[in-house]
Amino acid sequence: MASVVARALVAVDAEKASKQDLELLKKLVMEFKDELDALGVKVDKLDKRVAVLEDGIGGWKIRGNFRFDAKFASDTDNGMYYFNESNKKNDFEKERFRLFLTKQISENTYFYAQYRTGADAAGNSANGGRGDTQHMRWSHMFVNTKLPYDVDFRAGRFAVDFESDYGLYIDNDAIFGDFHTDGFQLSKKWNTFKATAIIGRNDNFGDDYIVLSDGKDGSFMSYILDLNWQPNEKFMLDATGYWFDDDSTADTAGDLGIQNYGIYAGYKFTPAVELKGIYYFQKLGSDVPTYTGATAGATEDSPKAWKAILDIKQDLLKFTGLWIEYSQQDNTYLGLTNRYSIGGGAYDYVGRNMDFSNPFGTSKWWFVKADQKWNDKWSSFVRFANVDYDTEGLDDATEWGLGVGYQYTPALYFELAYDQVDHGDNNLLGFDGARGKDHVIRFRTNVSF
Repeated sequence: MASVVARALVAVDAEKASKQDLELLKKLVMEFKDELDALGVKVDKLDKRVAVLEDGIGGWKIRGNFRFDAKFASDTDNGMYYFNESNKKNDFEKERFRLFLTKQISENTYFYAQYRTGADAAGNSANGGRGDTQHMRWSHMFVNTKLPYDVDFRAGRFAVDFESDYGLYIDNDAIFGDFHTDGFQLSKKWNTFKATAIIGRNDNFGDDYIVLSDGKDGSFMSYILDLNWQPNEKFMLDATGYWFDDDSTADTAGDLGIQNYGIYAGYKFTPAVELKGIYYFQKLGSDVPTYTGATAGATEDSPKAWKAILDIKQDLLKFTGLWIEYSQQDNTYLGLTNRYSIGGGAYDYVGRNMDFSNPFGTSKWWFVKADQKWNDKWSSFVRFANVDYDTEGLDDATEWGLGVGYQYTPALYFELAYDQVDHGDNNLLGFDGARGKDHVIRFRTNVSF
């Protein structure tokens, strides 16, 4: 029993363990103190471990992540260097700096905040070439508690990204979602069924998805409902509804309401093989501008999008993991077009020319990524993406890349990668979008603390 107690103290997760569990462990340490000593276990070290765990209840915790990217490009077909900020040939970026601040106020109540900055170019003339870090913000700031009847309640600024919650994309980015909102969230679980309701505003949905004709971003009241059912470890079925009501413009702006409905599903044939996918359909107000600038009422006001994913873990194939994804979306569907980028919005991506696509067409997307983990230190990846815009005179866009990573210490990671995007040369008359090939060599340093 003393041996079990010793192992439990080493393995227990302070983030998940309740205060009662920690108190019980402390009592067991005292109860079996002599036996632990007889086994050669240093009880004073175990007491220190208990003290550390107890500090997680009621104490402040801070974690962080810093990512530095050095990006090098040579001559490109278009001379634009889309992989780099401000179209610079070389670019040293403080790509990501994030601080995570948490306080466990009580067993059922905690506070969470996340501070973000980064992704500013070292060569940006706007800040004199010093690479100053700007655009600092608290992206998350909320309190979470438990109400009667075991209802989870959240208030503040938080992320809405159900595609990420259910493992429906890797790298960058969701088809729909992945935005922040100020508001309230209620969630309740009944055995295998969970319901989540959100009422929010001040979200960046307007920034990422829609720009009004006067150049202003729309601000919306957001009403969201997610219903999830997971009867076992193999099967998942989910339905979501988003209702966005514009309240930032004059009534004369017209009908700017947006509705988005989605169905998610997944089935694991084995722990290493999963088939999953999404089906979305939207109802756009007649005056909502689409990518091409034409309003939904003049093109397609009920666009659809869907994707299917085959996710194979390295446990099965041994030499690699494999993610194969195919998707289609009507060209008026309001979603994120910078998905499959190797490094987020600060990099080139195959969907860059969606603004010039035929609003009556349906684009087709492929994404394949193979990840290899060779040992605890070394890893590598190969990736491919392609989009067919279904637009006469607008070429397909293709991306491919590869990289190798080295986990120098548990906290410090290095990666060397190459990536290329080819936007094609046969483009529309008077076309003002991306043309030709663009590529980058990236050396990344990432530290987690």
